[in-house]
Amino acid sequence: MKTIQGPALFLAQFAGDTAPFNSLPSIAKWAASIGYRAVQIPTWDARLFDLERAAESQTYCDEIRGTLAEHGLVISELSTHLQGQLVAVHPTYDPLFDGFAAPQVRGDSAARSAWAAEQLKLAAKASQRLGLRAHATFSGALAWPYLYPWPQRPAGLVEEAFAELARRWRPLLDAFDAAGVDVCYELHPGEDLFDGVTFERFLAAVDNHPRANILYDPSHFVLQQLDYLQFIDIYHERIKAFHVKDAEFHSNGRQGVYGGFSDWADRAGRFRSLGDGQVDFGGIFSKMAQYNYEGWAVLEWECCLKHPEDGAREGAEFIKRHIIRVADRAFDDFAGAGIERKALRGLLGLDN
Repeated sequence: MKTIQGPALFLAQFAGDTAPFNSLPSIAKWAASIGYRAVQIPTWDARLFDLERAAESQTYCDEIRGTLAEHGLVISELSTHLQGQLVAVHPTYDPLFDGFAAPQVRGDSAARSAWAAEQLKLAAKASQRLGLRAHATFSGALAWPYLYPWPQRPAGLVEEAFAELARRWRPLLDAFDAAGVDVCYELHPGEDLFDGVTFERFLAAVDNHPRANILYDPSHFVLQQLDYLQFIDIYHERIKAFHVKDAEFHSNGRQGVYGGFSDWADRAGRFRSLGDGQVDFGGIFSKMAQYNYEGWAVLEWECCLKHPEDGAREGAEFIKRHIIRVADRAFDDFAGAGIERKALRGLLGLDN
């Protein structure tokens, strides 16, 4: 069995224009000071990271690693959540997602998708230069507007959407394969990959590509009312990244999983800081240890109530408490006795 690495911190929700959150050296110093051992870096945030430069320059990558090492940190994964989203966008969402793209491709969906694909290829190369084994991203979505079948979906619509999604991702998965890096899709509402069934659809469409894997985040499963512990039993071989994020779900006579268009604080399902929600992290960390997950436990802080800096500080200690240092021997080894094969067969009543 393997011991999970951690705690690590996803920097996306903390990066900002004021110190210590406006540069990699300063945010790294802050993260280390509150107990983190690694950071997951959002590659779209130029205040922290230059993706194109990282893909082209080993010197730059070595400098990044050196900057983090000064504070006792390493990189858990790079993230292209925003760029991955843009690999596939239904036209309904074009105005909302355009802001994620480089200015020169906004307003042109084909150019934007091509730009996003190139960003993923850069991320594969940068991950390789940084010595990383996993990469965090979103899948994008073409079928999401048709989630609820009313009016009834035409036959073949979902199949066509997943075939196109696979067509766009297959060369990107191949690029990550050449770099020796797993693509870990965060299964997330708003993406066409949002649960086990949709992941299986995609996996079949890419011929079970070995680099098509999962970023496990139980908070999104709480909001869907999906069994997030059984999910690990089913998909543990494909879970290569882990966001530690809490959530709670309290339905009532007025709203359920759809939320009634309420603001986050008023929804039946809400994201919470670690320990403030309903997720059974003891069960999750136990299953991760059981199935030899050897990656990082990464805090993704999102909470509708608590201040982010408090959530980050508390989250580091929370993850530390839940990491299981796995046993290196069976608990009853003290009672074991070495017996030769002949004696073993005798105990079984054989060879008499």
